[in-house]
Amino acid sequence: MDVLNKVPVREQDPKVRASNFDEVCLGYNFEEARLEATRCIQCKKPKCIDGCPVSINIPGFIQHIVDGDPKAAFEEISKYSALPAVCGRVCPQEIQCEQKCIRGIKGDPVSIGKLERFAADWARENKVVPSQTSKKNNIKVAVIGAGPSGLTCAGDLAKMGYDVTIFEALHEPGGVLVYGIPEFRLPKETVVKAEIDNVKSLGVKIETNVIIGRTITIDELMEEEGYAAVFIGSGAGLPKFMGIPGENANGVFSANEYLTRSNLMKAFDVNYDTPIIAGHKVAVVGGGNVAMDAARTALRLGAEVYIVYRRGEAELPARSEEVHHAKEEGVKFLLLTNPKEVLVDDNGWVRGLRCVSMELTEADETGRRRPVEKKNSEFDLSVDTVIMALGTNPNPLITSTTKGLDTNEYLGIVTDEESGRTSKPGVFAGGDAVTGSATVILAMGAGKAAAKGIDEYLQNTLKA
Repeated sequence: MDVLNKVPVREQDPKVRASNFDEVCLGYNFEEARLEATRCIQCKKPKCIDGCPVSINIPGFIQHIVDGDPKAAFEEISKYSALPAVCGRVCPQEIQCEQKCIRGIKGDPVSIGKLERFAADWARENKVVPSQTSKKNNIKVAVIGAGPSGLTCAGDLAKMGYDVTIFEALHEPGGVLVYGIPEFRLPKETVVKAEIDNVKSLGVKIETNVIIGRTITIDELMEEEGYAAVFIGSGAGLPKFMGIPGENANGVFSANEYLTRSNLMKAFDVNYDTPIIAGHKVAVVGGGNVAMDAARTALRLGAEVYIVYRRGEAELPARSEEVHHAKEEGVKFLLLTNPKEVLVDDNGWVRGLRCVSMELTEADETGRRRPVEKKNSEFDLSVDTVIMALGTNPNPLITSTTKGLDTNEYLGIVTDEESGRTSKPGVFAGGDAVTGSATVILAMGAGKAAAKGIDEYLQNTLKA
């Protein structure tokens, strides 16, 4: 056995997958997972756990796979994570747990994420669900948002015995897992729905089509409906734009809208009537994971696609795996390039994107190289669709309809980082509603911390 290199993971051929929405990565089978798991040296002081935002006992679950017991591996992971099949697919392990892996010093780190996915997928296929909760204490807690942060907080609170209800604004629970991440990275029916069902099996109730701040307010939940505490995990759904000329033209989208139409509303599926402008030539502005998702979606809908990003490849914030997959599939990268204007035809539709070339300055005191325009470098890119993937801010609806809730200049809710406690007694918050757009696993970590904070708050309140 080659202990220095990872066991390769099977994937769809790039030429085939570029025209379908089936999952790209096929994961490990039992033999492959067990072989990869034996590469773990079971460190006495495992640094990989320190790199995990939800502190999974990584050596523990991997040893169960070595022992040929994926059920025990899943049960070990489930003590810490409500969404293991999701995290095994979309978590940036390469800059978290795997980056800390000792194996990575003289070879490849252990494929922790792929092993987590294997255990979770095995459990789903064999109808294994998380262990049941402790005795109910009849204390009601409301969770706003059925995304990664809310689901994690709700699951942990339910395990502690609380009576938890999640209020979700959309018609399906899952948050960014259902509206943001494409099917080819995260299958909705088989993976996301099953993980949500596991959370519900703990006793968590989910009410959809409830817009907090419109249908009901946080103050009403606490004062009239009897909720002793509230967790805000509403995410960040307010897209950012550049503010350049022509940005309001027909054919300019936020990545949020574009991906929501395709993912949640199934525009990619011929059996659905959801309209989407696929475009013939599409420019996606941005370099993060959302930009890669939008670009790879547009490609599958038949477009020629360009990623337009003002820094270089080394600065791309997207996962290296997603960049690699995008390139394999045929997405073209225009790096060190910045849009200046959306060109518009006489009918108000996009006809091109005026760009300038950029160069990076020497690193400043923070170590970051700043992009600056090159002189006389302007050029026009012939496209008919532009997708802005520049990040998102929290929607101000909840904070503007809740008394005594402090926010920062970016509309994020101000919290105590360790517990998620806000300025309003009994109200906690976490995830993108606090930080702006970030990763699924960081949102889950915040939900987990807030569940602990809520429990401590309520226990102290009951004693008082």
